[in-house]
Amino acid sequence: MTYKIVQWATGSMGKTCLRAVIDHPDLELVGLFVYSNSKVGRDAGEIARREPTGVIATNNIEEILALEADVVFHTAQIQAPYDHHNRDICRLLASGKNVISINGHSFPRFWGRSYAQPLLDACEQGQSTLFGSGLNPGFITDKIATIATGACLQVEHIEITEVVECNVMQSPAYVFDMLGFGTACDDLDPNNPGWEPAQILNGMYSEVVAHLAERLGVALDGVETDHVMHPATRDISMAAGLIGKGTVSHTHWRWHGIAGGRRRVTQSIHWIMETAHLDDPDYSIWTVRIKGLPSMDITIDLHNPPHPPFRTTPEQYGVAGSLVNAVPGVVAAPPGFRELPMADLYRAAPG
Repeated sequence: MTYKIVQWATGSMGKTCLRAVIDHPDLELVGLFVYSNSKVGRDAGEIARREPTGVIATNNIEEILALEADVVFHTAQIQAPYDHHNRDICRLLASGKNVISINGHSFPRFWGRSYAQPLLDACEQGQSTLFGSGLNPGFITDKIATIATGACLQVEHIEITEVVECNVMQSPAYVFDMLGFGTACDDLDPNNPGWEPAQILNGMYSEVVAHLAERLGVALDGVETDHVMHPATRDISMAAGLIGKGTVSHTHWRWHGIAGGRRRVTQSIHWIMETAHLDDPDYSIWTVRIKGLPSMDITIDLHNPPHPPFRTTPEQYGVAGSLVNAVPGVVAAPPGFRELPMADLYRAAPG
């Protein structure tokens, strides 16, 4: 079976997904939405460094809505507020297109009826499905961490830690405005929900924590933050610009799912421009640490082949893979939110 795909956005992540669609024998690219005026009117193959496809990039959503497509890969850059892209996503869903999003939407029910209902109404109108995918959110928590608890009689606490070097990121707006690098440490409170980077990421990863807790049978009282920003030990020159000594070079984001006064689920993310503030400079990209009966540690790293054809990171390939491989299940799913099941595991008893 061939699935018709619309690619939405062509930043570094979106361009990797675009190539994956063009290259896949069971996927047919039928539409391409772009934000940059310089890309409008260009063939998708040119943008992806592939042969011409006959699909011309547009920034007119009406043209995308008019297409017949099975799935939209929504890979737009995250922006504040957290629901910034929801209006477009609702229109796509209402037009009959399933949407796979890499920027949240892993557990929309967490935010209550006022947030979730417009999305559900759009799914009902279009008989379509919304699915949040990617690596984290996505693969690490939805599959690896959840499945690992199937070997535990009890789970007292589970923590997923991510460490990503951000030096290769090229967009100044993303690095400095969205992620908070280069900000004077004394000028910010990272736990202030009004700070734009915190507002965006709190939205995305509170869903991750709440979803994992629900799948473990833990009823949370709430999600608390414990964010810390670390200053640069030196001037750092990187792809997006200069980070001055003393400004933020390491963002450590932490979300804790609280139940009965205890931390039961923790998502910990280190996005770094230098390793000076890491406890272990010899780190893995992800560590899943379960405290229970038995306890368990799992480390995960991704690697490129020896001579990759593009300046594409393993993480970008991994995100593209998670979207491509999700297509059949999303198309077959009933209308509404697709939330992966517990994969026939016995649920570990709460610790």
